[in-house]
Amino acid sequence: MELRVLSYNIHRAIGVDRRFLPERIAEIIAHHNADLVLLQEVDVGVPRSRELNLAEVLAERLGYPHHALGLNVRLKKGMYGNATLSRYPILSTRNIDLTIEDRKRRGCLFTELALPGDPPRPLAVFNLHLGLSFKERPRQVGVLVRSEEFASLDPGAPCLVAGDFNDWWTRLAPLFTEALGFGCATNHATGYQDAILTYPSFSPTTGLDKIFFRGPLALQAGRRCRLNLSRVASDHLPVIAEFQI
Repeated sequence: MELRVLSYNIHRAIGVDRRFLPERIAEIIAHHNADLVLLQEVDVGVPRSRELNLAEVLAERLGYPHHALGLNVRLKKGMYGNATLSRYPILSTRNIDLTIEDRKRRGCLFTELALPGDPPRPLAVFNLHLGLSFKERPRQVGVLVRSEEFASLDPGAPCLVAGDFNDWWTRLAPLFTEALGFGCATNHATGYQDAILTYPSFSPTTGLDKIFFRGPLALQAGRRCRLNLSRVASDHLPVIAEFQI
């Protein structure tokens, strides 16, 4: 079967023009028609986003029957975090706390999906948003790989780790490709050195947004969104990967 995955830091649906327009985010996601959508910086109950549950709004608007939410940062009113939208049933979910000491709260939303098959085939998905400091990001990866959800996986099982890695100089990628046996879908060539650029959206100079894969997932194509609308809808561009399972 084919599986199309999209990862997108939506910046609370507030564009670089400072306008809150979730319909722009919905239009971009709809254009790519992904089976699995991994979102970061998703508001729930925050005044700047009309106190909406953005995960629920986008799932309903786009027709995704299943979604999960992992909230990490608490504001004076409301919270924000990561959200996963799926065309396939979500069997289990947990928000893994990646916060390091007294730094800003970060998390990874784990979901196990049931892909079509007889019996259904499980797919482990880790949707994360790492910290701004280089010193904390490797430690956060360490917390992730020691989590029960990750550590219990068979290395041959299908698995995705994606999101906003805040990895400006591509220093984290070797942890996944060399140490953990993942491939990277968001490069222009084999390896990890030539990242697809996603930030800032209006003139990208670095690839903060990545999709790593492992197990029986054959990468068919990886790219970034090239819609003009995406240059203003968020400060990140979404990345898209297509797999054959």
